[in-house]
Amino acid sequence: MAAKKIGVLGSGSVGETLANGFLQHGFEVMRGSREPKKLAEWQKTSGGKGRTGTFEETARFGEFVVLAVKGSAAEAAVTACGAALDGKTVIDTTNPIADRPPEQGVLTFFTGPGESLLERLQQRAPKAKFVKAFSCVGADLMVDPDLGDLKPTMFICGNDSKSRTQVAAILDDFGWETEDMGPAAAARGIEPLCILWCIPGFQRNDWTHAFKLLRPPRKSR
Repeated sequence: MAAKKIGVLGSGSVGETLANGFLQHGFEVMRGSREPKKLAEWQKTSGGKGRTGTFEETARFGEFVVLAVKGSAAEAAVTACGAALDGKTVIDTTNPIADRPPEQGVLTFFTGPGESLLERLQQRAPKAKFVKAFSCVGADLMVDPDLGDLKPTMFICGNDSKSRTQVAAILDDFGWETEDMGPAAAARGIEPLCILWCIPGFQRNDWTHAFKLLRPPRKSR
C-alpha cells in the first residue's frame, strides 16, 4: 500500500492497539487527543517512533485517519478535525453505545431505527470518505488475531468504493478477511454486531472471539 502515514484519533485502548499495529506493520503513526499530554507515555513506549498531537494536527498528518474514540464523542472529534479530513479515507471503529449499563449483557445504542453512527459522521464531514471497520471485535484481536487455522471476517461499508478497497488491504495486512457490505447504510447492520459480540463477555467474561462468514464449497462443473 502506497499510503504510509496514519493518524489515529483517540487515547483509549482501541487507538493504542491500532496505532501499535500500524507501527509494527511499517507505517508512520501520529495519535491525536483533545489533550495530547495524555499520550506522552505511549510516545515513550513507542521508542520515539510514534508522534502525538491534537485531533486536527493528527488528521492533517495522516494519509489515512482512524477514528477510535468513544461513540458518544465521535461527532465532536470529527468536528474538531475540521477540513483536515476532507478527501481522506477515515476508518470508523466506533459504535453508538449509550452511557448506560448493559441489561443482562445487552448494550443499548443511542442511534434510532434506520440510522447508524457512520451515517451521522458522514453527514457531519461530507467531504471525508468514512469506512466502518474494526467495530465488531475487541481491541485484543484487532491486529494479527490468532484464532487457529481460521481467518476471522471483518465487515466493512462506506460510500466510496476505492476507500473500501484501501481499508480491505489494511485488513489483509492485519490478518483479516474482508466482507465488503457496500454503501454506508450497511452500517445499520454492522454496528449492532458489537452488541452481539459483547454478550458472551458480559455474561461469561468471554472476550476472545470473532465473527466468521461461512459459505458452502464451490461445486465443480
